[in-house]
Amino acid sequence: MAGKNGKIMTNGVQLHYKLILIIIIIAIAAVIYMVSNNSAQTTVAAGDNVSVYYTGKFTNGTIFSSNFGAQPLNFTVGRGQLITGFDNAVIGMKLGEVKNVTLTPSEAYGEVNQSRIVSLPRSVVGNKTISVGTIVSSSTGGQGVVTAINSNSITVDFNSPLAGKTLIFEIKVMAIHK
Repeated sequence: MAGKNGKIMTNGVQLHYKLILIIIIIAIAAVIYMVSNNSAQTTVAAGDNVSVYYTGKFTNGTIFSSNFGAQPLNFTVGRGQLITGFDNAVIGMKLGEVKNVTLTPSEAYGEVNQSRIVSLPRSVVGNKTISVGTIVSSSTGGQGVVTAINSNSITVDFNSPLAGKTLIFEIKVMAIHK
């Protein structure tokens, strides 16, 4: 191979080009490593404050809640602010990632607890007009739904309306704050 002045290149010059090529390859590998480590930093972990959009559906496809197009839901992961399955589902998600997750009752609002369905004397509501489906509050602030009424008593279910149900969530991570 001829050099500038028509002289043949020596092995030293070829070695120089090989060394430059190796340095370029190492630099590219370093950039790839830094980019992949940087994306790991944008992965949700316990203790992170996150903002998410979500849609919650029943197994028949009926939507029971959604915040897409509204304010994102903000919470601290792993602090028990949300149902366990939802909280766990966002761990490991990346910024902008969308995930669909199916939660069993034990991962969501639990099974229906029969001890939370109570029969009360009708007099507890006084002269208020009530019907099946009326939401009432207990003396401790709990809310329940009237499920039956007769002349002497009312039956109130203090379980979550989502208790005993399998729930499907679509979750999109909008922000992660470490």
